[in-house]
Amino acid sequence: MKMNETTTIVAAHCQQVDPERELIHVDCASHIYPDGSIGIHDMCFYVQKNEIVALCGPNGSGKSTLIEHLNGLLMPSQGKITVNGNVISGGDRTDLWKEVGVVFQQSDDQLFAPTVLDDVMFGLLNLGMDRDEAKAKAIMALGEVGAVDLIEKLPNYLSGGQKRLVSIAGILAMRPLIIVLDEPTSDLDPVNCDRIEQLISDLKTRFGMSVVIATHDLDLAARIADRICLVRDGSVFAEGTPAEIFYNTVLIREAGLKIPLVINLYLGYCEEMGIEPKLRPIKGSELIALLKRP
Repeated sequence: MKMNETTTIVAAHCQQVDPERELIHVDCASHIYPDGSIGIHDMCFYVQKNEIVALCGPNGSGKSTLIEHLNGLLMPSQGKITVNGNVISGGDRTDLWKEVGVVFQQSDDQLFAPTVLDDVMFGLLNLGMDRDEAKAKAIMALGEVGAVDLIEKLPNYLSGGQKRLVSIAGILAMRPLIIVLDEPTSDLDPVNCDRIEQLISDLKTRFGMSVVIATHDLDLAARIADRICLVRDGSVFAEGTPAEIFYNTVLIREAGLKIPLVINLYLGYCEEMGIEPKLRPIKGSELIALLKRP
């Protein structure tokens, strides 16, 4: 069923779009919690090599529940989840954390060691590295996220932005195939939001990783994502590029979300000028360039 020429409603069963590039395949997965509440329902989702995917939906839509399925923290009540060719929903979760690293929304849930360096080294030591090698790689990862000056700091005394950087460094150090971030800029000041946004882009461009972000910040998703998945009532109900999704204003309202600022400004400009919004700027720079045209 078509929303328009490019944006499609997700079918009842997930078909592989490109098996050669696919890293994660969630096929009609459902999860019912012990109290009977539904976390995800007939969830169809996939991640391909070297892409940034944004899961967009309001609080309670199922984004975080899906994330916990991607690295085996939760198992589906029904359906199948495959990661890098292994069906993890069938019980094959051995070393899954090496392939899918998750950065949780609350950094305090992830940081527990006496110092920042110890925290970033923890996963590396579990990989079987000797301490000297783990220390070198941890320092390198902290440098890559711009937090090498925090090495000897106590995690409890870091700012929210610093904790998020250290959490990402701990995952980055292990070089997984996919990094998943749950609400990566929530509760951060604008400066740290910008740092995290740049770092997410770097994970793809510098390190060749695939990235999944769960967010209700559509401005962030529009700027950095290659593909947008709209989540509602525990399911992905539409997906497409940022331009395909965010210019479908009916779809955004159905998702319970707010149109990104740049798109909203452009649509308002077109309405004021009495012209059709034929072009689809996503980033501020694209809008400025468009408005400067004669």
